[in-house]
Amino acid sequence: MGRFDYDYIVIGSGAAGSAAAMMSASLKKKTAIIEADKWGGSGVNSRDVPFAAALKFAHLYNAAIAGAKFGLSTKNLRYNYPAVQRWREVAIERAYAKGKQMFEEVGIDCYETRANFVGAHEVAVAPDKVITGAKILIATGAVLDETSVAGTSTVDYLTPADVLTIQQIPKTVLVAGGGASGCEVAEYLAALGSKVVIVEIAGRLLPREDIEVGRAMEAHLEKLGVKSLPQSRAVVIEKDAISKKVVIMRGGQEKALRVDEIVLATGTKPATELGLENAGVEVTQKGIKVDKNLRTTAKHIFAAGDVIGGISSTEKAAYDAAIATNNAINRGKAVTDYTGYVRMTDTEPAVATVGLNEDACIKRDLRYISEIAEYGKMFVGNVHDFSGGFVKMITNKQGKILGCTVMGPDAGVVIQEVAMAMKLGVLVGELATVPHVSTSWSEGVRIVARRLAAQI
Repeated sequence: MGRFDYDYIVIGSGAAGSAAAMMSASLKKKTAIIEADKWGGSGVNSRDVPFAAALKFAHLYNAAIAGAKFGLSTKNLRYNYPAVQRWREVAIERAYAKGKQMFEEVGIDCYETRANFVGAHEVAVAPDKVITGAKILIATGAVLDETSVAGTSTVDYLTPADVLTIQQIPKTVLVAGGGASGCEVAEYLAALGSKVVIVEIAGRLLPREDIEVGRAMEAHLEKLGVKSLPQSRAVVIEKDAISKKVVIMRGGQEKALRVDEIVLATGTKPATELGLENAGVEVTQKGIKVDKNLRTTAKHIFAAGDVIGGISSTEKAAYDAAIATNNAINRGKAVTDYTGYVRMTDTEPAVATVGLNEDACIKRDLRYISEIAEYGKMFVGNVHDFSGGFVKMITNKQGKILGCTVMGPDAGVVIQEVAMAMKLGVLVGELATVPHVSTSWSEGVRIVARRLAAQI
C-alpha cells in the first residue's frame, strides 16, 4: 500500500458502494467506506425496498376493491395506516438489518460523514482529518433535482421518499412529474384516498416509454381517480393561509391549483458535489465522465451507479461496482455491457422495458419491425378481466431482438425471458418456438415473437 492509508476508498454505501467495499475486503485490501446519510443508500432506505413495500399495500388494496366483480364482498373494506407504515419499516429493517455493522465485521473502516476531495488521493472526512487512498470509487448515487420548480426554498414540499412517512393522509395532492416515480407516488396516494393531480411537461405520462405505455398508464390512473395533465409544467409553488398553491403552465396559459401537499417527482441528478475538481475528475450534465472500464478522467479514481448516469437500477449499480473494483484492484480491463438490464415502473400494472423502445429506434434511424400482443385478447386477460396492458417487441430485419416492453401484472418476471434471450443472442424466431403456459402472462411473449418471426 505504501504511502496511502487505504488500498481502496469507497464513497457511498448504496448498491454500488456496498458491493465494491465488500469485494475489496474479500480480496484482503485495506478498505474504507464513507456514507453521508443512511447506511445502505437510497435503494434500501428511500427507493426500491420502501416503495416496493408500500406499493404492495396499494396493489393488494386496489385488487381487493376490484375483487367485487369476482364475487368478493368488499363493502366494509378498510385499511390501517399505522400498520401500512409498520410493514414498510419491517421491510427496510429486513433488507439491511446490520447496516454499518456488516462492513465493520469484515474489517472495513466506516466514516459517517460527507466526503470531500482535497487532492487527487486525499479525501476529507472531518475538518481536521484527511484519509488517502491508492484507488477510489465514487458511488454517491443521485439526488432530487429541484431546479425545475421555483419556490422550493420557501415552501415545504414532499419528495417521493417523504410520501411514505407522512403521518396524515392529505386530501388533495399535486405530483409534479409523470415519470416512473411520479406514477408510483400517484397510485399509492390514490389508494390511501387522496385526490391526486399529476402534471408532466411531456405529451404523455412515462415519456421515456413508448406512446402506448403512456396512454395505458393514464387510463389506469384515471380509474383510481387520478387526474393527469400532460404538456403541463409546475412553474412555482407558493404558500397561502390555508393551503399550498401551484402555478401550472399549460398551453401557454397559467392556472393556479390549491392543494394540501405537493410532491416533487421531477427526476434526479447525479450527486457530484464532492470537490471533484480537486481530484481532476471531469463531470458532465449526465454525471461523472467515465470510460468503458468505469475509470474517470483521474486514472486511479473510478465511478459506478447513478452518479455516472444511464440506466438507474440497483442491479446495474452492483454490476458497475464489480466491473470498477476489478479494474481498480486487479488492474483488469473489464468492459461494461448493459444488455439485458431492465427499466421498471412498479405500478400495477407494472411497466418493464429492456433494450430499445420504438422512440429510441427512430432516433437512431434503425430499420426495425415492431408488434404488440394485447393481454385483453388472450386467455390470461379474460381470466383476470384485464385489458390494460400488452407485450411489445422490436426486432431488426434479421430477427435480432432490439427491445421489449411489458405492461401488465408480473411484468418484471415476464421481461426476464426476453432479457435472457437478448443477452444470449437468441433470435426472435427461436423464441417463438418456446412453449408457454397458455393462461400465463408470459404467453404474450410467445404470441408477439411468433408474429414478428412471420415477417422475417
